[in-house]
Amino acid sequence: MSFRVSHLQALRNNENSGNAKQLRRQMTQAEGRLWYYLRAGRFHGWKFRRQVPIGNYIVDFVCEAARLIVEVDGGQHAQAIVRDNERTAWLQAQGYAVIRFWNNDVLENTAGVLESLSPALSQGRGRTAR
Repeated sequence: MSFRVSHLQALRNNENSGNAKQLRRQMTQAEGRLWYYLRAGRFHGWKFRRQVPIGNYIVDFVCEAARLIVEVDGGQHAQAIVRDNERTAWLQAQGYAVIRFWNNDVLENTAGVLESLSPALSQGRGRTAR
């Protein structure tokens, strides 16, 4: 008997699982707002997961079918540009597209953020929503 291991599971780092679980319990207001629209296939049928360990990182949201990672960044990321660029480069090398939004964009222009996700999802490796 054989079973398929997902790409995401192959990249999983169990050392980050506890941290990811804590981050799921303590989402920021912006993450909570975006999660409301992304969870349970609410966004055009796309399945997202939140606070997912991938390698040495924990990503805010991931749609495995489209290989898309969505990051919601607060002001602290303005000082961490080099680190964020390295993280993004590593995630892209694993086959993921990464799209970032500032907290205030999610909170003040949720519709615009969601609208910009649609093309990113449709470009995701030629897969379609279920």
